[in-house]
Amino acid sequence: MQNKNKFSEISPEVLELSELCRANSTIDPTLYTKYDVKRGLRDLNGQGVLTGLTEISEVCSTEIVDGKRVPVDGKLFYRGYDVEQIVSGFIKDDRFGFEEVTYLLLFGKLPKQEELKKFTSLLDYYRTLPTSFVRDIIMKSPSKDIMNAMARSVLTLYSYDENPEDTSIPNVLRQCLQLISLFPILSVYGFQAYGYYHEDKSLIIHTPQPELSTAENILYMLRPDSKYTHLEAKLLDMALVLHAEHGGGNNSTFTTHVVSSSGTDTYSTIAAALGSLKGPKHGGANIKVVQMFEDIKAHVKDYADEEEIAAYVRKILHKEAFDKSGLVYGMGHAIYSLSDPRARVFKHFVESLSKEKGREDEFMLYSNVAKIAGRIIAEERKIYKGVSANVDFYSGFVYSMLDLPKELFTPLFAIARIAGWSAHRIEELVNPSKIIRPAYMNVQERRPYVGIGDR
Repeated sequence: MQNKNKFSEISPEVLELSELCRANSTIDPTLYTKYDVKRGLRDLNGQGVLTGLTEISEVCSTEIVDGKRVPVDGKLFYRGYDVEQIVSGFIKDDRFGFEEVTYLLLFGKLPKQEELKKFTSLLDYYRTLPTSFVRDIIMKSPSKDIMNAMARSVLTLYSYDENPEDTSIPNVLRQCLQLISLFPILSVYGFQAYGYYHEDKSLIIHTPQPELSTAENILYMLRPDSKYTHLEAKLLDMALVLHAEHGGGNNSTFTTHVVSSSGTDTYSTIAAALGSLKGPKHGGANIKVVQMFEDIKAHVKDYADEEEIAAYVRKILHKEAFDKSGLVYGMGHAIYSLSDPRARVFKHFVESLSKEKGREDEFMLYSNVAKIAGRIIAEERKIYKGVSANVDFYSGFVYSMLDLPKELFTPLFAIARIAGWSAHRIEELVNPSKIIRPAYMNVQERRPYVGIGDR
C-alpha cells in the first residue's frame, strides 16, 4: 500500500491540538455588544464604518425624504457617472465597454475616441507574458483552483520586473496596466493547464489577438475553435463592466487599500486582493447560485408554478433542502435593498441570450425565484429594508449559458475587478496616509506566569 501524503495529512495530534485552539480562541459574543465592536466594520444597522474617502465609485441604496433615510432602488456610480447610463451609451453605439470603463476608473474621465484607441493599443502592448513564463510557471504544478494559480503567477511576475519595489505613480501605473492586460491570459491558460494535467483534456493554447476586446479575447482563447457570437461577447463584456468596481469598502478592495498603505509592492498587493476575492462570501458566490439552481431544477417540475417554487424556496430557507445552510444564494445584499442596479442591467440582456441559447424556460425559473424568494425572505426573516436579486444571481447563469467552466467564474470576477483594484491602489498612493491599523480590544484576563514544573 502506498504511503499517505504526509503534507496533506491531519494527524491525531493535530486534531487534538485543534480542540485546544477552539477552546481557547472562543470569545463570548456578548462582549462584542458590551464594547460596541463594529464586527465586519459595520454597525448593528448594517451601516459601514467610515474608514476612508474615495472618488472612484459610489454605491447608493437610500435617500433622505422628510428628514428620514428611506430605501430606494440601488444606484452605482463610476467616477460620478451612473453605470446604467454608461452601459446604455456603449450598447447604443454597439461598442465594447470594459476598456472604456477601465480608462474612466484609472484616470477619472471618460475617454475621447482617440484617447480610447491609444489606451486599448497600450493594453494590447502589455498583453504579452515574459519569455517561457507559460512553460516554466503556468504549466508546472498547475492548481485545481485557478485563483490560486493566478495569485502565484502574479507573485512570480515580481521576479521578471526590473523595478518591482518602485511605488512611484508612473511605475505602479505601468504594473497595473500590465496586470489588467495579463489577467485574462493568466486565468485562461491556468485553466487549460488544469484541464490537461488533472482532467486529461487536450491542451490548446490560443494567443490573444490585438484587434479583439478583452471579452472577445477571453472567448477566443478559451474555446478550442475560438468561435463566439457577437451577443455572447457583448454580454461577457457587460459582466466585466458591472464587476469592475464596487466601492472602497468591499473586502478585496479594502484589502488593496490596507496592503497598499503598508508601502509594499504592486504584486504583493494584488495577490492579497485575489486571496480575498476567492472567498465564497465574496467572489465565489455566483458558483453557489448555479449549484442551487441545479438543485431547484431537480426538484421543481413546473418552472411556471409559483406555488411549487415557493414551497421549495421555503425548504431551502428552513435548512431542509440544497446545502442546508438556510441561504437562498444570490438574494440580498449588504448595501442594496430594493434592487441591485447591476442585476437590473443584467436581466434584460440575460433574457436575450437565453432566447439565443434556447433556455427561455430556465430564465423564467430564475425570474420567478427572484420574485418569490425576495418576498418569502422578507416575510420570514422580518427584513424590512427589502430583499432583491444581486449581481451574482444572474452572473452565474450568464456564464453557464456562455459554456464557461465553473472553475473560471471567480477568475472572471478578478479579470474585471483588477481595474477597480488598480484605481484604488493608485488613489491610496497619491493620497498617502498612515498605515491602516484598526484597534482590537484584548479581553483575556492577565495571569501570573507558572513555571513548567508547576503547571
